Amino acid sequence: MEIFDGIDGARLAYHRIGAGSPLICLPGGPMRASAYLGDLGGLSARHTLVRLDPRGTGGSAAADDPAGYRCDRLVEDVEALRAHLGLDRVDLLGHSAGSAVAVLYAVRHPDRIGRLVLLNPSPRVVGLDITDADRREVAEPRRGEAWFADAFAAFERIWAGTQTVADWDAITPFTYGRWDDAARADVIRKKDDRNDAAAAAYYTGYDPAPARVAVADLRTRVLLVAGEHDVALPPKVAAEYAGLFPHAEVAVLAGGGHSPWLDDPAWLATTVAAFLR
Repeated sequence: MEIFDGIDGARLAYHRIGAGSPLICLPGGPMRASAYLGDLGGLSARHTLVRLDPRGTGGSAAADDPAGYRCDRLVEDVEALRAHLGLDRVDLLGHSAGSAVAVLYAVRHPDRIGRLVLLNPSPRVVGLDITDADRREVAEPRRGEAWFADAFAAFERIWAGTQTVADWDAITPFTYGRWDDAARADVIRKKDDRNDAAAAAYYTGYDPAPARVAVADLRTRVLLVAGEHDVALPPKVAAEYAGLFPHAEVAVLAGGGHSPWLDDPAWLATTVAAFLR
């Protein structure tokens, strides 16, 4: 773990792993510590991954004001990290909700962004909605899996507005390409490395309309990675999201969920490295 100062003097942490040109990596959650990203399926063999712990997670200091956890307020922590690393321009990867900070960084600092990788990104940053029908279309083809009946019943209660708290946990298998030991271990880690109070503030008061307009002017190349089975970002919505950028391409992992480094690490490492090259 290494430490640097945010623009307000807050002590923030990052983790360097691998060799090659640097890639700053922003975790999702929102507001999970970056450890769960690991080496992104072996991508560290081709790039130095610089994983940032958002404020209030991992080794980074908590924000003095909960508003400091809002996604657009976290952008300047990335800029402070860029300056600390002595880089004129950065390649940036954001996973899930962390992609919101990545997109907003590219919009605010277009002269500092190299290439942008959006890994199973949340489209909330640009105000794109995912409908119940979108999620149903992705979920239905998994009927042959042993856990499907209970998880789908929970989904139907959520869609009907009659859900219980337990139903949100019950649909978890739908966010993984394979509901196996690695996926279950990730779920356990998620409970330990997420700052729930910070997560509650992440989008509070945030207006996506300006970002949706601004991304149309971005000149940087964008890779948007999606999973065939990811109910958090169905491929159809991923394509719509990519269409907002002038220079974006979509890569869909067959059989993949929301964490492609667990589902097919070699595919992810090869796909991202080829794009950055």
